[in-house]
Amino acid sequence: MLQSNPILKSLIDKLWNNFWSGGISNPLTAIEQITYLIFMKRLDDLEAKRERDAEFTGEKYTSRFSGKYKVPGSSDSVSKEKLRWTNFKRMPAEEMLLHVQTKVFPFLKELNVVSPSGDERSGGGPFTRSMSNAVFIMPKPSLLVEAINIIEQIFAEIEKDANEGGHAFQDIQGDVYEMLLSEIASAGKNGQFRTPRHIIKLMAELVAPQLGQRIADPACGTGGFLLAAYQYMLTDLTRKALSKSKSPLSQRRGAGGEALTTDEDGFERGTTSAVVTEKVKKILEDSFYGFDIDTTMVRLGLMNLMMHGIDNPHIDYKDTLSKSFNEDSQYDVIMANPPFTGNIDKGDINEGLKLPTTKTELLFTERIFTMLKMGGTAAVIVPQGVLFGSGNAFVMARKKMVEEAELKAVITLPSGVFKPYAGVSTSILIFTKGGETQHTWFYDLQSDGYSLDDKRNKLEGYGDLQDIVQKYKARLSPSRGGKGEVLPAGGGKGVDRTQKYFFVPKQELVDNEYDLSLSKYKEEVYEEVSYDSPKEIVKTLTDLESKISIGLHELSELIK
Repeated sequence: MLQSNPILKSLIDKLWNNFWSGGISNPLTAIEQITYLIFMKRLDDLEAKRERDAEFTGEKYTSRFSGKYKVPGSSDSVSKEKLRWTNFKRMPAEEMLLHVQTKVFPFLKELNVVSPSGDERSGGGPFTRSMSNAVFIMPKPSLLVEAINIIEQIFAEIEKDANEGGHAFQDIQGDVYEMLLSEIASAGKNGQFRTPRHIIKLMAELVAPQLGQRIADPACGTGGFLLAAYQYMLTDLTRKALSKSKSPLSQRRGAGGEALTTDEDGFERGTTSAVVTEKVKKILEDSFYGFDIDTTMVRLGLMNLMMHGIDNPHIDYKDTLSKSFNEDSQYDVIMANPPFTGNIDKGDINEGLKLPTTKTELLFTERIFTMLKMGGTAAVIVPQGVLFGSGNAFVMARKKMVEEAELKAVITLPSGVFKPYAGVSTSILIFTKGGETQHTWFYDLQSDGYSLDDKRNKLEGYGDLQDIVQKYKARLSPSRGGKGEVLPAGGGKGVDRTQKYFFVPKQELVDNEYDLSLSKYKEEVYEEVSYDSPKEIVKTLTDLESKISIGLHELSELIK
């Protein structure tokens, strides 16, 4: 949606450039400060809507902005009405900056999160905890004034787009926020970097999370995987609503206004306007759980999901590899891109993790396995080294996925997928805890629909993304009946391994020490090239030399 609205994109660029030129050059810091302002605006808008709804229905509603607020570190109190965006945005620049720094932002930090039932939670939940050490940084009053003006224009354009385009308000607002997050263009510590959005969408499409399931990410960053699961669920609900509608599916719009659109990567996306009933919303509020050891990421992740319409996301500051973490067998679906190339202190590792290693990429695969319920499915990105490493811990990690789960798929990604952050080669592993591996499906993803250089420009078409989804859902191993790509029962012989995708039987994986690298099993095809004999080559060169000599002589005569 955002890509097709040049006005909205221009406003985002302008906002970003103002912060950069205003002295906040760290992308993460700039995004944090912009996020706080957008959140102040959104909070005021939500309260205004709830007040109008209560007035219309005649129900009693107590606004967050009713009563007095005691200013921290002072004996003064201020009317909470003065803390609303609509009121403080009209103040003179210097007065407004002081007001936001000393009153509005402290109020925001102490804001209690409302539960799905409408009750205030004691302690305020993850949001209030994550905001405890947050700081509002604004170098000068003029920057605040400019930022508020641009945010006002952004919200006006969002509302216009929602009204004219039929899109849900929070969908477009979420796109705006994700564009800001995409500005985080430098890798963090311990191999942390932003996962491309289209790869996240691919993983969500493959694991297909359903309404009512509990979804988790043990190293969630800004919450991209949780958001993808949420949007997949909404799309699935929209699709089901359309199938019940009497109008043709080709019209992509139901009686309730719900609609499907196809995004730039070929994935269907449903709007939220008609399918999110109160019952559905209540289920969604208790569906998404994220953990991260970076407090900034926790705050951004919380606000990312809140901007998309999830009022109370469960994202918290926790080290999921540490002794204090205990969330075993709690989740139906886990999608993650955990940190690579990191090591942690052996004394800090949770006793429940049995792999003899301190490498985070291995420990996280085991942590994800333990967090899954029996029958739960995970899609996790791992560096290629995990697939073929010969160390004891590497083999044990792969053995666990093959012997104690159904290792459904190994999808190899090209090395340029994570550029400009890193050139590391990675793969996606999909496994179901407690299942039985009989054959594992391999796919060699050669194009993700974007250039594989640092610019990562969008290419024409969708690359292999939609082909993977289609082939993965159509796959059929010998253990399953029905139609599909049926393998011979004799251990997989006869399977064409020169293609992009193929099955490998479990026994072959076992015989190769559970090696999961594509190159171990794929057969390369070499075209036979025939060359002329040396005698013919010499004759051709001699003839060419003679022709050149004659040509030069004729040219010389012509010049004379």
